[in-house]
Amino acid sequence: MTVGLDIKKDDTVRVIAGKDRGKEGRVVRVMPERRRVMVDGVALAKKHQRTAGRRTSAGTQLQQGGIIDVETFIDVSNVQVVCKSCNKPTRVGHRTDEDGVKWRVCRRCGADL
Repeated sequence: MTVGLDIKKDDTVRVIAGKDRGKEGRVVRVMPERRRVMVDGVALAKKHQRTAGRRTSAGTQLQQGGIIDVETFIDVSNVQVVCKSCNKPTRVGHRTDEDGVKWRVCRRCGADL
């Protein structure tokens, strides 16, 4: 069974719960089967990266090691889509054209998302 989400890739969302509450960002990846989204600049975790074992012919390392920030997934229930016209976080509604095309609409102002 496929799971449908109202949040798509490249949507602008605002985090409404968790340690990054209030931050806005663009959706980078969506995993609908696990109900998770990855938002640009939100839910950063520290990863300890080891240097790569290979070297170039000049003797320098190919990959630098150290502590890097990586983005992690957050639950889809912790984000809301930001409407482009009213610039506020909103719930997502649906309407159907006379042609049978389904559109996502803003519940606040009624504009297409």
